[in-house]
Amino acid sequence: MHLIIQGGDIATRDLKHLAKLSGASRIERITPEAFRLCDAHASDDIAASCERARLDYAFVPETRRLADFRLLAMDMDSTLITIETVDELADMVGFKPEVAAITAQAMRGEIEYDESLERRVALLEGLDEGALDRVYDERLKLSPGAERLLATARRAGIRILLISGGFTRITERLQARLGLDHTHANTLEVDGGKLTGRLLGRTVNADAKRDELVRVRDASGIQRGQIIAIGDGANDLRFMAEAGVSVAYHAKPIVRSAATHALDYVGLDGVLNLFD
Repeated sequence: MHLIIQGGDIATRDLKHLAKLSGASRIERITPEAFRLCDAHASDDIAASCERARLDYAFVPETRRLADFRLLAMDMDSTLITIETVDELADMVGFKPEVAAITAQAMRGEIEYDESLERRVALLEGLDEGALDRVYDERLKLSPGAERLLATARRAGIRILLISGGFTRITERLQARLGLDHTHANTLEVDGGKLTGRLLGRTVNADAKRDELVRVRDASGIQRGQIIAIGDGANDLRFMAEAGVSVAYHAKPIVRSAATHALDYVGLDGVLNLFD
C-alpha cells in the first residue's frame, strides 16, 4: 500500500514523522500539496498525527489506476459546489437560518431527508422562479479543484454523473458548462412564474440517488469496482455504497466513517492523488 498525504501546508517534519510511523520505504512528491509514502503500513498513530497537522491521509493500493474506472458519480451541494442551493433560495425570502438548520439536521442524518426537503421547499412558496438563475449567477461557486478533477476524469474516459437533492434548473446549467454526461435532481413546481413550494415527481432522496447510479451503471455496462463516488451528507451514503471507491468530501462524520477515503483539507482535485 501507499500512504497519500495531502494538505495546504505540509511541514517536512510532519512528513518525515509519518514516514517513520508507517515504515515507508521512500517519499515521492506528487504535487506541492500531496506526497506518496511508498510501501507504507498502517499505524494507530497516523490518524492522530494527521489530525494535529491538519492533513488528509489515505492508504491506497499501489496498483490502483484512474484509467481503470469508468464512472464518477458525485453530489452537487457542498460537494461539486460550495453552497446549499435551497439555503440560498431561502435567503431571498428571509428564511435562510430556518432552512439552513433543517439542512444541517438532514445532512447529519438526524431527520428523514424527504421530510426535511418538503419543509424547506414549502418555505419557498411565492418566490419568483428567476431566483434560481440569480443563485446560479450571483452565489454559486465551484469547489476548489472541481474543474481539474472533471477535466482529468474526462481525459481518462470516465463518464460523469451529477446526482443531487438540489434542483434541475441548477444541474442543467452545470451540465452544459462542465460537459457532464448525466444529471439527476429535483424539479420545483412553478405556477405563473412563482414557486408553489412543492416538487414535481419522485423526490431525489438517498434511495433515488442510488437508483439513478445503478440505472446509469447498468445501462453503460459498468461494474461496481469501476465507480468512484463523492459526497458529503447522509443522503449520499446509499449511492456511495455502490462504488468501488467512495470519497467523503469535507463531509459529516457519519459519511467519513463509511467512505473508503475522506478529504477534509484539500480540494476536489485531491481525489486524483488517490490514483496513479
